[in-house]
Amino acid sequence: MSYGVPAVPMISPGAGPIPPVPFHQPTNLFRFGEQTLWSTFLFLGGAALANSVNRTFTTPLGQVGQGFANALTIGETNLKEGGRVPAGVAYDVFGLGAQVLHGNQALAGAGLTLSQPADTPAEIGDIQNIINNGVLSWNFISTVIDIAPLSLIGAGGGVYGAVSQNAAGANSGAMNNGNGSIWMYRKHPVALPGNSTFSLVVRFGSRAAVVGANCVALRIVLFGYYKNVIEIG
Repeated sequence: MSYGVPAVPMISPGAGPIPPVPFHQPTNLFRFGEQTLWSTFLFLGGAALANSVNRTFTTPLGQVGQGFANALTIGETNLKEGGRVPAGVAYDVFGLGAQVLHGNQALAGAGLTLSQPADTPAEIGDIQNIINNGVLSWNFISTVIDIAPLSLIGAGGGVYGAVSQNAAGANSGAMNNGNGSIWMYRKHPVALPGNSTFSLVVRFGSRAAVVGANCVALRIVLFGYYKNVIEIG
């Protein structure tokens, strides 16, 4: 066994060759991690969806936009800057999710909550209206790339549950509003450079119905991983 000779690798008993140690000091390190990004658009009751284009991932945390009358909170988005990946790191998207949430139209201002159960035919119809008529697309300033109809981009579960009427004729129970499995890029993730500007748009065809009496929100979630270069020398 030889030591200190670069051309002759050292051998560890029962193992393969020990990797050679570089003679120079590294100048940077790479840090990898998985993270989700999300953004929400609010459709008010009575809003016409047909032929509309609705842009998400443009309004950051703490600002007003995307159909909301008040500042977006952590439940609606985690973007620090509209249209950009936080911290300016490269981010590869390997999956997307889309979840429909119901709100109370009477509280659509400062008191808005997105915990309204979908337990009436009208509210279940609002879910189906968005799922059956919406299409999600990437938007890179001047380039639009269609992803898929919302019926293929789910949040888990599908429209399911149980609703029944009591003796007074009032509904009880609730329908959940997931939509099957999330959309996965099986071979080629979508790469978002840290300095790029992007958004996702939800477009509806001409046969989409008007939103019912209560407001409805659509939350889009990106599943991905980032690569960050840390300079150390």
